[in-house]
Amino acid sequence: MENMQNRMSWLKEHLRNEWQIYVMLAPTIIWFIVFLYKPMYGLQIAFKDYSIFRGVANSPWVGFEHFHTLFGSDQFLRAVKNTFMISMLSLCFGFPMPIILALMFNEITNQVFKKTAQTIVYLPHFISTVIIAGIVITAFSPSAGIVNTFLEWLGFESIYFLIKPEWFRPIFIGSGIWQEAGFSSIVFLAAIAGVSPSLYESAVVDGASRWQMMWKITLPAILPTIIIMLIIRIGNLLEVGFELIILLYQPSTYSTGDVINTLIYRQGLQGAQYDLAAAAGLFNATVAFVLVMTANTISKRYSRTSLW
Repeated sequence: MENMQNRMSWLKEHLRNEWQIYVMLAPTIIWFIVFLYKPMYGLQIAFKDYSIFRGVANSPWVGFEHFHTLFGSDQFLRAVKNTFMISMLSLCFGFPMPIILALMFNEITNQVFKKTAQTIVYLPHFISTVIIAGIVITAFSPSAGIVNTFLEWLGFESIYFLIKPEWFRPIFIGSGIWQEAGFSSIVFLAAIAGVSPSLYESAVVDGASRWQMMWKITLPAILPTIIIMLIIRIGNLLEVGFELIILLYQPSTYSTGDVINTLIYRQGLQGAQYDLAAAAGLFNATVAFVLVMTANTISKRYSRTSLW
């Protein structure tokens, strides 16, 4: 009892001394509660025959019926396959690009050129996804697009890229890299800035080249940051760029471009199958949770670097 009173006394004293911090933290906590935790109440419709007239609480339970429907659906299985394919390709080609850019920027000695190049590659991140999609559609247009114009100069026939299923993934992944690689490199540039200059000075004395210093000093020094960012990226593996896909894909490219989030959009919002869409969303979140837990555990075991 006395121990409990001591703890309460300490807590009151702590709140009295640090109340400004908790006031600053309050908006973030409220945002999480309202927009992330409160909506979890609606996840139960994944296990109910949901009716907007009966509401969440009064809709009858149907157990795992919606999950059986999903796993027996060819469209859902196709969406899962496409999601993993696009995510893995984006991870393989998109994740290294910010690291490469950061290493390249670190090697530039001309500050004017460096700042200009950084501004150019950061800029696409601040452009609306709608505008990005418009740029992509215009660039790959069969009549006036710059890509087809270049192909015609080389003597090839123009191609309507955006209705070709085999071209959808390369275009989508390339657009994502162009839009986000530059801005994502800021994290790695910050990590590089934290490397002790004495390491480079010692390497210069030993006669190391810039290439050797990059491989032997810079990369090992930022490896913990790379691992942390990789774990976060794996946790978002199923969160494919939903907005850009919606703006770029069409029925002719569903076979390679339809992902879980777009299927949820079509079934939940357009088809009013809210319970089925909730089941698909819950499956998506569960797989993402398992992936980030697995990646974190493996990283913690073998590299001693982890999120927690």
